[in-house]
Amino acid sequence: MNTKLQLSKIIYGSAFVLMWTTFDSSSQVFANGLESDRRLSTTGLISAEQSVTGTITDETGQPLPGATVQIKGTVNGTVTDLDGKFTIEVGEDAILQISYVGYILQEISVNGKSIIDVQLQPDATQLDELVVIGYGTQKRSDVTGAISSVKSEDFNRGVITNPVDLLQGKMAGVNITSTSGEPGANQNVIIRGIGSLRSGTQPLYVLDGFLLDNSGTGVASNPLNFLNPNDIASIDVLKDASATALYGSRASNGVVVITTKKGKMGSSQVNFSAGASWSKMAKQIDVFGADEFREQVIAVGGNLEDFGGNTNWQEELTQVGFSQDYSLSMSGANTERFSYFASLGYQEQEGILKNSDLKRYSGKLNVNQKAFDGRMNIDYNLTAAYTENLRPVITGTISDMLGLNPTIPAFTDGEPTLLNTNALNPIKRYDLYSDDAANNRILGTISPSFEIFDGLTYKLNLGVDYSTTNRYVQYKPFTEVINESNVSDGTLDELISSNTNSLVENTLTYNWNNYKHNFTVLAGHSYQTFLDEFRGTSYRGFAANNIEPRYQDHNSTSEFPTTVNASATRNELQSFFGRLNYVYADKYLFTATFRADGSSKFGDNNKYGYFPSFALGWNLSKEAFMANSVFNNLKVRASWGQTGNQEIPSRITKASYSEDRLATGSGSLNTYPIDTDGTTLDSYPYGIVFTRLANPNLQWEVSTQIDFGIDFALMDYRLTGTLDYFNKVSSNILLEVVPADPVQPTSTFWDNIDNMEIHNSGVELTLNYASKETKSFSYEIGGNITFIQNEVRDSPYAVLTTGAAQGAGQTGATINGYINNQPIGAFYMLEFDGIGEDGLNRFVDINNDGQILDNDRSVVGSAIPKVIYGFNTNFRFDNFDLGLNFNGAAGNKIYNHTTMSLFTKAQLSRSNNTTDFAVQFPEESFNNSNTVSTRFLESGSFFRLNNATLGYNVNPNSFGMGNTFQNIRLSVTGQNLFVITDYSGFDPEVNTGSTSAGIQTFGIDRFTYPRARTFTINLNVTF
Repeated sequence: MNTKLQLSKIIYGSAFVLMWTTFDSSSQVFANGLESDRRLSTTGLISAEQSVTGTITDETGQPLPGATVQIKGTVNGTVTDLDGKFTIEVGEDAILQISYVGYILQEISVNGKSIIDVQLQPDATQLDELVVIGYGTQKRSDVTGAISSVKSEDFNRGVITNPVDLLQGKMAGVNITSTSGEPGANQNVIIRGIGSLRSGTQPLYVLDGFLLDNSGTGVASNPLNFLNPNDIASIDVLKDASATALYGSRASNGVVVITTKKGKMGSSQVNFSAGASWSKMAKQIDVFGADEFREQVIAVGGNLEDFGGNTNWQEELTQVGFSQDYSLSMSGANTERFSYFASLGYQEQEGILKNSDLKRYSGKLNVNQKAFDGRMNIDYNLTAAYTENLRPVITGTISDMLGLNPTIPAFTDGEPTLLNTNALNPIKRYDLYSDDAANNRILGTISPSFEIFDGLTYKLNLGVDYSTTNRYVQYKPFTEVINESNVSDGTLDELISSNTNSLVENTLTYNWNNYKHNFTVLAGHSYQTFLDEFRGTSYRGFAANNIEPRYQDHNSTSEFPTTVNASATRNELQSFFGRLNYVYADKYLFTATFRADGSSKFGDNNKYGYFPSFALGWNLSKEAFMANSVFNNLKVRASWGQTGNQEIPSRITKASYSEDRLATGSGSLNTYPIDTDGTTLDSYPYGIVFTRLANPNLQWEVSTQIDFGIDFALMDYRLTGTLDYFNKVSSNILLEVVPADPVQPTSTFWDNIDNMEIHNSGVELTLNYASKETKSFSYEIGGNITFIQNEVRDSPYAVLTTGAAQGAGQTGATINGYINNQPIGAFYMLEFDGIGEDGLNRFVDINNDGQILDNDRSVVGSAIPKVIYGFNTNFRFDNFDLGLNFNGAAGNKIYNHTTMSLFTKAQLSRSNNTTDFAVQFPEESFNNSNTVSTRFLESGSFFRLNNATLGYNVNPNSFGMGNTFQNIRLSVTGQNLFVITDYSGFDPEVNTGSTSAGIQTFGIDRFTYPRARTFTINLNVTF
């Protein structure tokens, strides 16, 4: 039996176990109003009411819970209970319509019968799941590209602010890593490896047909946080070039298609969910307690500063975060011509650091209207959200909680203790500092389509995504602190951002099919504009009157002048695209796509980029010679295609200038004196100098990918799977480079790096098994694993730094980068070889020249995992269900910058706290430097239980509420319940290193916001 059908029985059966007639009167009035004309015409036909009972079963005779039984021509109906039984009051000459997802609708005339039993038959067209592809949908059996899909019922549960969290561990080839444990933190989403220096890893996100802008919105957290996960119906990830090429220049990192919920025919519902969550720091770093600290400082010969306290700063500076989530939605369809989905949501996620909070108020409206006998179809989609993001000083707080002297009492006389150097107690910082951003965002689309004649449909897609953010970063003045002037004087940074993304698309789609041939041709045009505006104002020097600086008057003074900076960037993208899908005899499949993208970011000589793809598929299981095979389904497919990258700064192909003038008597001259005998600055006027050279020949970065895949099903569809091999090569690499000739008017320029390529290749395997369903017990087990190899080839540079050290004596030292013939994110450093007799670091002399220099650095690992995997199970026993989701990675390294910065013997000798890492070498000198080396490089492999949910579906009839509720569900969810790893930091899924020259870094842990362990109690009620 098809896996989707098995799943449908569980989900739909538990969701619709009560009669529609148990709706409250308000719901019925609404439905009656929508359908009043039809009700008036049918009421007279029902002359007498009688009770009809029966049982609905599937093709094997098993009962179908949740099957719909409706009186034709009315909205009156019911659904079957857990035993497939129903009771309904009907007229003697009524016609019953019996339907269930995945089965053919049956119509049965009552004709005075009081018992009607019906056995439904599978509908092959419904069982063949529709998959969202670029600008349309396609039957799963006809898909030639590599596409992974997750429906809402399979999403991860718990506190979710970012939609991609719903997918973690669910898909092969998709590696999702949070940069930190902060509420709403940004995430690295890597689909089939990293293929670009400049564009990072973010895929293109498409929300209900609207192409989102990946840039930020002025809020420090993830720009996707405006979406309410409760509104999402499914997420499809397009991975290979055949699936993504139709999106052209923005699809080199893959495409994530998010589809929100719509109203369904025959199912009017009101759904309310409420959740409460508690979060606590999942792991504390094992720094010294006060007593051990005293002993260790003395043991190493340091200067002990003992203030008599016993403070665990990790506990003092963290909290149990409380979160809450409420969502109310209404959905339904009164006829085949009108459907709706509307929702309101509120979520507040409190972080485990104080003053760390994310609030979201959201609204969603999806409406579909049909006219002209279904030839016209109009979709309205509206998403609105107001988001507040409050953030603490993360780097400083983490540094303090790990490095502060534990003998310092947290409080003195009820007030945070002033540190001995008149420095700021981090507890007091929570009262003084705030980073508060408020974002308003609205995304609206309207998509009318009209079938001009049979098979030919025109569609217009109009949309606008508008976002504004006011962000205030401030310190209240605190005069007791004298060595941190920004704290003693008070500061305010006022940042105002607005982003406008507008889209106009026109498409023509033609479908033609006969007995064996099926053609679908798509042609389209897209025009998208992006306008980003920013204004920042910095103030300093405020009155210490306990009023927030943003609410105080402020005048610019010579001592604290006000500074203002502003910018506006406008970009345009025009595209022409087309696709041909051909299916012969449901067995032989061909897909060809082409897209031409023109971007304002490129010069006149290469304004347009061209991105083709081709794919073939063969449904082997439909061949006659496979009739007696063990396979219920077997399809092979192959694809080749190209996508592009235009995620580079605006106008870099155009020349840029600035004013310059000799300001002092020394230094290089950028201008020349009018009077050659001039001796004063007055003789040197302001001049115009280059800050950027024009380069109209700059070309698009291109990603070329091949894919070979097998989709299969065995054991009556209970075991299904997918196996893919892919090879992705990025060329024409875009980079800001330093000229080889030192005599240049600018220090850097943008160029395509000749012959340089980034290779990603790998194998993906997904397997899922669903047990035979019984009335009381069933289970599903699924897993995926990806093996990936990546390599930089033909690079002309020794190393392109992606991650560099920060801090006194460390800034700029390379940690990792792109190195020829090495994996992406390769760690490039000295190899630590212990402590020498002089108490200083000893490193391996790689080239055996008798000295340790930069050329003794070598590649010692990569930040990118070689293996990523996920494993999930779902069990159902009577009304109970249990879902577990695991994920993990192996083969990668993490550079523990936090350890390098804090946990040294020198720090301990100055009465700063450390771990036992600082005393592992008794002979080490206080003067030893914390040089970038493998001493601080650790394994990043891990195995995590990231999500577990135990649920119970309550039968409302059991306590006499069957006339009010359709379903009641209680559940408990745990997130990040355990992780098995050798990594010594807070968490192995981390990336908080700084970018270098705009190139994204990977695998560096520097004062990372800790991950939380969260427990959630949730109630979901359907009326």
